[in-house]
Amino acid sequence: MASVGLHIESFTFNPFQENTYVLYDDSQQCVVIDPGCSNKQEEQELQAFIEAKGLTVARLLNTHCHIDHVLGNKFVADTFGVPLEIHEDDLAVLRSVPTYSAAYGFPQYQEQLPEKFLKEGENVTFGNTELEVLFTPGHAPGHVVFYHLASKTVIGGDVLFQRSIGRTDLPGGNFETLLESIRTKLFTLPEDVTVYPGHGPSTTIGEEKTSNPFLA
Repeated sequence: MASVGLHIESFTFNPFQENTYVLYDDSQQCVVIDPGCSNKQEEQELQAFIEAKGLTVARLLNTHCHIDHVLGNKFVADTFGVPLEIHEDDLAVLRSVPTYSAAYGFPQYQEQLPEKFLKEGENVTFGNTELEVLFTPGHAPGHVVFYHLASKTVIGGDVLFQRSIGRTDLPGGNFETLLESIRTKLFTLPEDVTVYPGHGPSTTIGEEKTSNPFLA
């Protein structure tokens, strides 16, 4: 993907095996998406990569605000001096995390609230890169994904996985809404678009159109 200037680095963090993404371009600016780092070692791994590449963190973004995607929000916000950005419809989801974090094994969770809200149609820019914000509720009420047209890549959170979809049995989830999001927002993208999900390996739109049992 060097030809289009966007580089994508992924880290698998916390017991939920969540994918944290750093996107950067030749300007040396980057965005951190869904930092799931849950301990000092994972925080250091993320920070060491950013520093080794000489990157400046321009933005901190969440696709959605379930605990496994937000554990590192405060660390990134404090370490790199960036505000958190989420979709407003997921604010209640984020605010609920402290009520259950200890039960999930994260008594040390520290809340980081957003200072900006992402909206569909208002693209995210950093360095030389522009990401299109697509509103994709269903797994979470305020879920968004980030589409980079030039490299044909989507940072997809927990909407679409390799031969699977996000769970819809959590508060604010809705199965029919999720399928509608996938069909109208993701399956309308070119088939050779690569989806980098919140868990597991990457896939393509074309592969999921033909092989995903939930969308046959």
